[in-house]
Amino acid sequence: MNAEKGMTSPEWHGGLYVHVPFCERKCSYCDFYSVENRSLVEDFLSAIEEEIRTSAERGRGMHVDTVYIGGGTPSVLTLPQMRRIVDALRCWHTIDPHAEFTIEVNPGTVTREALSEFRMLGCNRLSIGIQSFDDAELAFLERIHSADEARGCVADARAAGFENLSLDLITALPGQTVEGCVRSLEEAVALQPEHISAYTLIIEEHTPLFDRVKEGRVVPLDDARETQCYETTMAVLERAGFEHYEVSSFARPGRRSRHNSAYWNHTSYFGFGPSAHSFLWKGGDAQARRWANVRSIGAYCERLRVGQSPADQEETLTPDQLFDEAVFLGLRSDGLDMGVLEGLRAEGLTRRQRETLREICEAGLAFRDGERVRLTPKGYVLCDEICARLLVS
Repeated sequence: MNAEKGMTSPEWHGGLYVHVPFCERKCSYCDFYSVENRSLVEDFLSAIEEEIRTSAERGRGMHVDTVYIGGGTPSVLTLPQMRRIVDALRCWHTIDPHAEFTIEVNPGTVTREALSEFRMLGCNRLSIGIQSFDDAELAFLERIHSADEARGCVADARAAGFENLSLDLITALPGQTVEGCVRSLEEAVALQPEHISAYTLIIEEHTPLFDRVKEGRVVPLDDARETQCYETTMAVLERAGFEHYEVSSFARPGRRSRHNSAYWNHTSYFGFGPSAHSFLWKGGDAQARRWANVRSIGAYCERLRVGQSPADQEETLTPDQLFDEAVFLGLRSDGLDMGVLEGLRAEGLTRRQRETLREICEAGLAFRDGERVRLTPKGYVLCDEICARLLVS
């Protein structure tokens, strides 16, 4: 991928994310911003092109290591529509020829021919939203595909030449047994993906599923069964040779998601599209900035049409905020880098924080690995509680 002629030489590293806010059908559990009405696709594409163009100055000198097109369901776009997005990214940002380039797809929305066309665009990694290999569970989640279509999508991706696949699964569904959880995990493993993201179902406010739970029409799993499903997920996937490198992420050796890993270590990234977030920090004494776009496709398109910023939130992060984020993100992923934490605040770690780290290691919830403190499987189950004890504020 080549940048537009005249761009400056790369000096720092980052990623690019594009949020495509269109879905074939909105799932009952999903609280990501998306719409079923695709009448604004052309307006959206024009707005995305403009936002990418206007980001070029802020990102001058950034060497792009990862590109991720997510949603929503990006695979509902046509190839010419997807090409417009990719061309804009290449035009205004310096993208490494070996960058990890991921597109999210859902079974039932993409053909083998379309997947081959994504490869021609430079996409070298797919994230496939399977969620379950049980048709009853898929119906409960209101997915548009069947288990057979999910298997077919993986086969089509391999036939199209993809050598790096990530499969998304959701566990701890209402009524799910541990045996049912294991069946979906083992089906996923049998397809030999390079990466599996296994998320515990979270019942988010402002979703149809939340309303059904509130009305008593759906009964979530109790905490003990949910914990059992999570512990089983870790055991099954680690036994199958996957590295557990983030709370919900498992990868074959050398196949971790470079894009998501960048989020977890405070690497800069630009997010384009309605509801997309961005983070910009060159390290050292430079200011760390974060902003988020308006969560409305209509407002997003209109703001860019009249030359306004689509962001409706922006902040400069304090050293304490960066420290707390490094704790939260590090615990969830590759562990706490003690040297990095010491450097984020002039005071370094407090006595209370050092004592907490000692206690969780003695309790078997974490262990020292050189300069890092990493959670054990038992610690991952209690990640949020451990994190709360280590925050500055």
